[in-house]
Amino acid sequence: MVTLEGDPSGARWQCLVAVEVAGKQTGYTVTVTRGDLKRWGHGDRPSDIVDLVVRSFEFLLEREPASSILKSFELSVIPRYFPEYNSLFQNA
Repeated sequence: MVTLEGDPSGARWQCLVAVEVAGKQTGYTVTVTRGDLKRWGHGDRPSDIVDLVVRSFEFLLEREPASSILKSFELSVIPRYFPEYNSLFQNA
């Protein structure tokens, strides 16, 4: 589950993400910038922000357990840990 906080017309958005694995729920806060959305997203509507965050968490969960994901981070840090993110998400 992803909820979006902030004005979609702004430059940054806070996304609250809840991930449930094996009956255990963990919460995260992800910051998405307009640049992130332009680089890796499909548009600039609120639903596009949510879509990018959901796809990003699916990507992360394929590579590491939920307990290893930072509780709060900027979306742009993902390629630092997983360089393939850029090639998989750019102009996706």
